[in-house]
Amino acid sequence: MKIGIAGIGAVGSSVARALDRGEIDGCALAAISARSSERAAEFNSGLTASVPNLSLEEMARECDMVLEALPPPMFDQVALPVLRAGKTLIVMSASQLLTRNDLVELARSSGARIVIPSGAMLGLDALKAVAVGNIHEVKIVTRKPPQSLRTASYIVRNAVNLDNLREAVCILQGTVSEVAREFPANVNVAAAVSLAGLGPERTKMEIWADPDLQFNTHTVSVQSDSSNFSMSIQNRPSEENAATGRITPQSVIALLRQLNAVLRIGT
Repeated sequence: MKIGIAGIGAVGSSVARALDRGEIDGCALAAISARSSERAAEFNSGLTASVPNLSLEEMARECDMVLEALPPPMFDQVALPVLRAGKTLIVMSASQLLTRNDLVELARSSGARIVIPSGAMLGLDALKAVAVGNIHEVKIVTRKPPQSLRTASYIVRNAVNLDNLREAVCILQGTVSEVAREFPANVNVAAAVSLAGLGPERTKMEIWADPDLQFNTHTVSVQSDSSNFSMSIQNRPSEENAATGRITPQSVIALLRQLNAVLRIGT
């Protein structure tokens, strides 16, 4: 399986290096797409076998699967060529799929696939299982240190003062769709949860600034006809980018390892 990596930031570089080291059976690093030839050369210098730096269109033609690991505004530039080519798109910017049924239809017509790794969230297998029956409610509460929210456009636009907080403050609450419009860069976890369960219009969400936290924390509560459960995860930042959880690229590596695994665990 030829894997292309669109974007070699914290997520893309970690997955690319794992592929280069031969840590994923049946998968090989076939290409990268970097912001410049200089960045590509620098990255290739650390690999055991250099790979071509392709345009996103070329990558869609040459690779079987493409990992989308670029900033959200570039999502269509990655997604459309891959889906038109009938290939598999691994999506990290899950929030970009919330209102994009057109991409699902494109994939269906071309024979492509769209795959969202669990990323920084846990329990998506349980959520998919209860969705076979009837889900009554899904709620996700995201708590972040104030400093990680200061540059968010919603905070800046509304002049929300996060300095010297002494207790946690709820910044915004609503459906995932409503929150995503205000915090497009902070809802990939919630987007994946909503798409696995009730959908973005019925999944509730809250974003909190919590001065007592060092790391981002996500808590999901589910009520259904088969079980009620609550899950919480506190993610440690990656060394490459403090805004990206260390577990996020690891979830992609785990996903790729499942492709050819003899024993598969989990839904």
